[in-house]
Amino acid sequence: MTLSNTPSNLSDLPIYKKALEIFALSQNISVYLNHDLSSLKEDGSEDHNIYFSGDIVQQSVSLAPEIINAEKERHSDRRHKHIASLKRLTNLLYKNSYRLEKSNSNGKDFLPVLRRELKKFKKLQHHWMLTL
Repeated sequence: MTLSNTPSNLSDLPIYKKALEIFALSQNISVYLNHDLSSLKEDGSEDHNIYFSGDIVQQSVSLAPEIINAEKERHSDRRHKHIASLKRLTNLLYKNSYRLEKSNSNGKDFLPVLRRELKKFKKLQHHWMLTL
């Protein structure tokens, strides 16, 4: 994810910076988990938790664009849709981090770190919403 196509004032927002941090953290956790979860089980089936590791990346990559879209939006109804989407994504990230914690991987030890960052993100999100 690059900052080159975002106006400089948006890339300075603390919530935007935190969204990028969460994306990087999610991506690193997913890579770590995929190494452990990609092998087949003894019965030849795959570990279904591998999908949740991809989900946290997909959800976290969408955080920053939703912030940008909400900031750029002039109509309050459309802005609120982006804010609602951001809340949904954050809640899904929480839920999937708990699902991944049940996986059979050493990488699950990093999931509480992700949740702490999401908690900080939610606080930033609350303050940011008040400024829109």
